[in-house]
Amino acid sequence: MTLTGQLFDAGCIQFGTFTLKSGLTSPIYIDLRLLVSHPALLRETAARMADLARGLVFDRIAAVPYAGLPLGTALALAMERPLIYPRLQVKEHGTRRAVEGTFQPGEVALLVDDLITRGDSKLEAIAPLEEAGLVVRDVLVLIDREQGGAADLARHGYRLHAVLRLSEMIDRLSASGRITAAQYSEVREYLNLVT
Repeated sequence: MTLTGQLFDAGCIQFGTFTLKSGLTSPIYIDLRLLVSHPALLRETAARMADLARGLVFDRIAAVPYAGLPLGTALALAMERPLIYPRLQVKEHGTRRAVEGTFQPGEVALLVDDLITRGDSKLEAIAPLEEAGLVVRDVLVLIDREQGGAADLARHGYRLHAVLRLSEMIDRLSASGRITAAQYSEVREYLNLVT
């Protein structure tokens, strides 16, 4: 079974009317937070991400909280590479670090997240890493929703790498009979409008 089929069967791909973090309204929602309840599927996604990551040069994996953290952890274990992560909010107590984990300024961090729609949240996650002296060149996600994220990152000098693209996933789900012709058409039409 394809990875797309496994994600669908695990309930990670849902159809309806959803408002995304980017503010866009979408007929499809990808909920990769569910992966933590499916260890075999989480391991498989990490293996697929590791296949792409092996072609990149980096010292540490930097996972984006919260959805990217389980994927980043699984990827770090699969590749035996160190993991760090930028905090969403810096604590007012303790070490008050903006980036958790150990690293040296000048090291290269591979930013890892679950998916990308637009580039805003990735740029927000990159900022504290670079402020801490890390170098970010590449962003690795499981799914590219193909809604401008790659272009947003490229405008700021970052390269996007994705295991899956939403248009290909929809094609596979339609070909395997997992979604209706109406669902397929609605998502295809939506992708043509927003890309």
